[in-house]
Amino acid sequence: MFVVAEVILRAYWLAGGRWAYTACDRTNLVDPTGGCGANRVETLPFWAGWGAVGVGAALAVLVVCAGRLPGRYPAAGSWAAAALLLVLAFPLHLLFEIPAALAGRPSDWRDLGARLALGTGGLLFIGLANASAPRRGTREAGYRPVPRWTRRWAYVAVALPVVGWAVPHGLWVLGVPFGIPQRQLEDTHRDLSTWTGAAITLVPPLAGLLVLGLTQRWGQQFPRWVPGLRGRPVPRLLAVIPAGVVALTLVTYGVLSSAVLVRQVLAGHTHWSDLREGWAVTATLLVFLCWGVALGITTAGYASTTRPRSGAGHGHALSRSRRPDLTPVSARKIGAKAEPDADH
Repeated sequence: MFVVAEVILRAYWLAGGRWAYTACDRTNLVDPTGGCGANRVETLPFWAGWGAVGVGAALAVLVVCAGRLPGRYPAAGSWAAAALLLVLAFPLHLLFEIPAALAGRPSDWRDLGARLALGTGGLLFIGLANASAPRRGTREAGYRPVPRWTRRWAYVAVALPVVGWAVPHGLWVLGVPFGIPQRQLEDTHRDLSTWTGAAITLVPPLAGLLVLGLTQRWGQQFPRWVPGLRGRPVPRLLAVIPAGVVALTLVTYGVLSSAVLVRQVLAGHTHWSDLREGWAVTATLLVFLCWGVALGITTAGYASTTRPRSGAGHGHALSRSRRPDLTPVSARKIGAKAEPDADH
């Protein structure tokens, strides 16, 4: 349904309609509530029109193949499609833009809705990849300690949003121009309310604490205080998919934002003096990149530790059946002699 809806919407735009279409540039919003003059756009950009229709057709073929011929390759294609849709959705931007929009800041709701739809499509393709993948062995119950290197990377993933994000943003909310010019601080206070700034400051580090679940027992078994689920195993995908999506988003955002910054510097639109004056803002790009890498490595360690072991029970039973009889010969002879007497 997602693919069909997206293709129909793009075909509607190609036919001349502009409902839900936006011509706004997120870096320079002009009349965002009206789509920035989308109704006056005569030539639709390629990737918003025919390019998106072509991608939609390819995704439709993938869905049919995954449904009729499930296996390793359709699952890999579904994972690739999910990654593409989630990257295009820019969910990290949504994390900040939606609270700001709800607080009253003028926002491009057409763009937000389109990216929410892309994110939903990415989650649907994750489910398709899981459903079409070959089945592996069952997961053994119980807690498996993660390697020490996984714990270290988890601590890094928790510390980075606190030190690199919450501390500078908290100072900015309090009116301290830490690493940014005073005029930029005044613009920030004018655009965002105190409550919105506090939410933007606290949400990333609080969400980052969930990374500890990838290294603790409650990340593999539901705690006892959870009604109806206490002691039961936590589904692997319930932890791996969200953590992997966030890690991919953080890395993508860091790489793309750094590339845009380098391009602006090379083109002369941004000067080195501006970077030195606002070094705290520039450093957040590196924070996002390193945060995503640390979270990705932690997720890989969790996934490797909790991976189902195919044929584990069968192999264990087989090993017991092939175990040699180490009973002393004299004891076996005594037992053989005792059997007739017992029958008698």
